[in-house]
Amino acid sequence: MMQYGYARVSTLGQSLDNQVQDLRDNGVLKKNIYTDKYTGTSTDRVGFQKLLDTLKSDDTLVVTKLDRLARNTREALNVLNELQDKNIKINILNLGLIDNSSIGKFTTTVLLAVAEMERDMIVNRTQEGKKYAKKHNPNYREGRRTRLTGKNKDKYPAIYEYKQSHTAEETAKAFNVSIRTVFYVQSIFKDSGK
Repeated sequence: MMQYGYARVSTLGQSLDNQVQDLRDNGVLKKNIYTDKYTGTSTDRVGFQKLLDTLKSDDTLVVTKLDRLARNTREALNVLNELQDKNIKINILNLGLIDNSSIGKFTTTVLLAVAEMERDMIVNRTQEGKKYAKKHNPNYREGRRTRLTGKNKDKYPAIYEYKQSHTAEETAKAFNVSIRTVFYVQSIFKDSGK
């Protein structure tokens, strides 16, 4: 009877630190926390698959929010049903223990549907904003700009090494860079396999 945690963010530049800390604060051992940096519309995630392979009957899965499992209602319900069929308890920190009763299933379905609707609304607003910007701003350029030529480029290896044993906030302060730069540097080195 073990307790495992799962944390997920949607992009490489986002930090898992808060979710991981919340899981640890709720009794999940660091070695039992699985993480991913993938979009929530897919359950094909390396860390998530390892977690599913690890979970056994009577174990407890802890996540900070329901939408960390998936943002697609159908896939999330499939995952929850599969876990409950294996007698795995699911503890959502901002909701509590998800039970297998009719009321529990109804509540979970409604919450997942609301999370999916919210995600769709955000995507729609983002697309509308881009469309407006393209039409009204002659200097608008979609996508991220390349920052490899930034003024802090020579600090990147040191920033990456320092971040391995410090928080993003501590690293940003130590090198006088933004937290966003710290995560950017981290993603560069992870992608390059260093």
